[in-house]
Amino acid sequence: MAKNKFNQNWVHDHINDPYVKLAQKEGYRARAVYKLKEIDESEKLIKPGQIIVDLGATPGSWSQYVRNKLAGKDGGGILGEIFALDLLPMDPIADVQFIQGDFREDEVLNQLEAQLKGRKVDLVLSDMAPNLSGIPTADAARVEYIIELAVAFANAHLKPSGALLVKCFHGPSYNNIVDMFKSEFKTVANKKPKASKDKSSEIFLLGKGLKNPS
Repeated sequence: MAKNKFNQNWVHDHINDPYVKLAQKEGYRARAVYKLKEIDESEKLIKPGQIIVDLGATPGSWSQYVRNKLAGKDGGGILGEIFALDLLPMDPIADVQFIQGDFREDEVLNQLEAQLKGRKVDLVLSDMAPNLSGIPTADAARVEYIIELAVAFANAHLKPSGALLVKCFHGPSYNNIVDMFKSEFKTVANKKPKASKDKSSEIFLLGKGLKNPS
């Protein structure tokens, strides 16, 4: 009974969520887009001409936002390139090059690198999060692992001046993750956009400028 009540409450909150309504009105696939939008507007992350990688992109709202920011090429198209990667399928988005698969696997990385043709990336975005179990220590380890993967990916592919934005959570591993960011990036900031629910421990970490570019 309690579970049904929780589901009903979630559905009620979701339907009445202003960001859900706004996403539907503006044609975005998920309310998460407004988290990226707020961070981008304060940090000026996304600019025409950039090469941007969206890790864990499905359903695609972040890629949609990036695409809109890079739009403006004469005759349609975008100024820049967007690569979206995810284990799950994603409905196509104009001008976004989607690779389905695990970015830890050589086959997927080879596909990306073939399209990058030796070029480095300006910005890596990751809205990835593990399936949480409710066991704090286990969940903290999973969050930390996913962010480690994103940092390793960024280290291998970013320009020296590039940036990485990841979803994180306050919890037992948070300080370790911040320390890891500080060891890899020249500047590190945490961001709690208004579209993140107040009761959520979700927070975003932004690292700019690689300390040890490859």
